[in-house]
Amino acid sequence: MPEECHLVDVAKTFPALHIDLKYATADNITGQPIYQEALCLLHPDAITALAKAIGIASLAGLRLVVYDAYRPQQAQAQLWQACPDPQYVVDVSIGSNHSRGTAIDVTLTDESGKVLDMGAGFDEMHDRSHQYHPSVPPDAQRNRLLLNAIMFGAGFVGITSEWWHFELPGAASYPLLDDRFACFSSQHTSL
Repeated sequence: MPEECHLVDVAKTFPALHIDLKYATADNITGQPIYQEALCLLHPDAITALAKAIGIASLAGLRLVVYDAYRPQQAQAQLWQACPDPQYVVDVSIGSNHSRGTAIDVTLTDESGKVLDMGAGFDEMHDRSHQYHPSVPPDAQRNRLLLNAIMFGAGFVGITSEWWHFELPGAASYPLLDDRFACFSSQHTSL
C-alpha cells in the first residue's frame, strides 16, 4: 500500500448522496463545530464499497445519509477530549480508522427523505447506541438491521458500540493520514 493516499471527494463522486457532516456543525458530542471545512473524503477502497452501499439501499427504496467520513487527527484529538471513553472514541495515540479514510458514519432515509428511527441519535455515547441493545424498540432495531445488511452487503463491517459506524475490513492496516483539512482549535471548542 502506498504511503501517500489521494482521498476521494464523496460529494463530487456521488452528487445525489445526502451528506450532513456533523463535525462541521454544532450537532455533535462537543456541541460546537470541529471541522473548518465541510469536506467529505474517503479512501478509494471505501469509495468502491460506498458505491455498492448506495446501490443496495436504492434496491430497498432507501437512501444513505453520511454523517462523517475522513476525520483529521486533530479532530480525533478533540473528540477524545470530549469523550475519553475507548468504547466510543479511539485515543488519538492509536489512531481512528476515520483518520485513515477507511471509516464512515451513516444512517438511512426512506424514499421521502425522512430519517429512519435508529433508537438512539448519532454521537449518543450510551449503551442504546450499541448495535443490538434490548432497550431499542423493535422498529428501530429493524432499521439498524437494514442499515447493517446494506453496509455489510457492500463490504463494510460495523462495530458493536455504534450503530452508525462502518469501516473496511482490516481498516487499521491502512496508514494514518496527515490532516487533509483544518479544524477549529481546542480553545475554540472549549474542550
